[in-house]
Amino acid sequence: MSSLNSTPYPNTTFVRPPFLYISGFYDMPHAKYYYVFLCFVFVVSVLGNSFVMFIIYTERSFHTPKYMAIFNLVVADLGESTALIPNLIAMFLFDSQYISFNACLANMFFVFFFTCLQSLTLTVLAYDRLVAICLPLRYHAIITTQAMAVILTVVWTYDSVLLILTVSLITRLSFCKSIVVQSYFCDHGPVYMLACNDNLVNHIMAFVDTVLLLYIPFILTVLSYVFISGALFKIASWEGRLKAIKTCSAHLMLVALYYLPIIGVYIAALTLSLPLNVRIMSTSFAKAITPMMNPIIYVLNTEEVKEFSKKLFQRKKVTATEMNNKNNRIN
Repeated sequence: MSSLNSTPYPNTTFVRPPFLYISGFYDMPHAKYYYVFLCFVFVVSVLGNSFVMFIIYTERSFHTPKYMAIFNLVVADLGESTALIPNLIAMFLFDSQYISFNACLANMFFVFFFTCLQSLTLTVLAYDRLVAICLPLRYHAIITTQAMAVILTVVWTYDSVLLILTVSLITRLSFCKSIVVQSYFCDHGPVYMLACNDNLVNHIMAFVDTVLLLYIPFILTVLSYVFISGALFKIASWEGRLKAIKTCSAHLMLVALYYLPIIGVYIAALTLSLPLNVRIMSTSFAKAITPMMNPIIYVLNTEEVKEFSKKLFQRKKVTATEMNNKNNRIN
């Protein structure tokens, strides 16, 4: 490790190393058990999100603007899990911690792209709930399929442009100090801080991305629920209030699941001196667990999805019973 931290190219002014070394956990006992757990989380995430994608695609009653946004969230969950966990498991479980420079940039882009896409999509869903509760009579006129398609296209473009710019700025850096990335993937901050030339632009871009892709979506989501709360107090009956709250419950859980770990790690980093292993464990767990829990929350808390799931499994059960009876008659 000390040789990796030394200056490998002392006589050059600009260095782009052929590979980088992802450090991961440092002397953490039983770390491989954690990677096995992440493998389990990945399998559950893929199965759960694939199931939600399947039911939204096959059931015509789900071909609505709201479920377009939910489908987009599922794509973001699958994308983040696929970009992060398989590489993480391959690197640390099988001792393959070296990654080529170009592969590192690709990994950086896709992990942050799909992570930020979750944040933006949660804001879109908050807007959907805002219109549904505050302007129920105009909901179908405002939240149309075409309008949602435009919103999601803008979200993808906005996310892509910012992160392509962020990642491309890494190529202007010279890495003559070290090739050891102190994280569990090609994290933007730990990578640009390895540079031995001026990285101020990268630092500014990191701050801009955090504001535009995390803080502003979070603030807009909170503001949406401030207006929703105001609308709920205007509903005369408790039954009407509870019904409106129930339509928001799944989304509120997703928002809490996404933002609370990020806020917790951020506050801890400001107030405490977090050891590297603790930072890696907390951030990797938060990034891995969110895509796994999202489909579970929607299946358990969204009445339409729950009812369709019951019908689907009952239909399969009836089909299996009929096949068994047919085989018994033949035999």
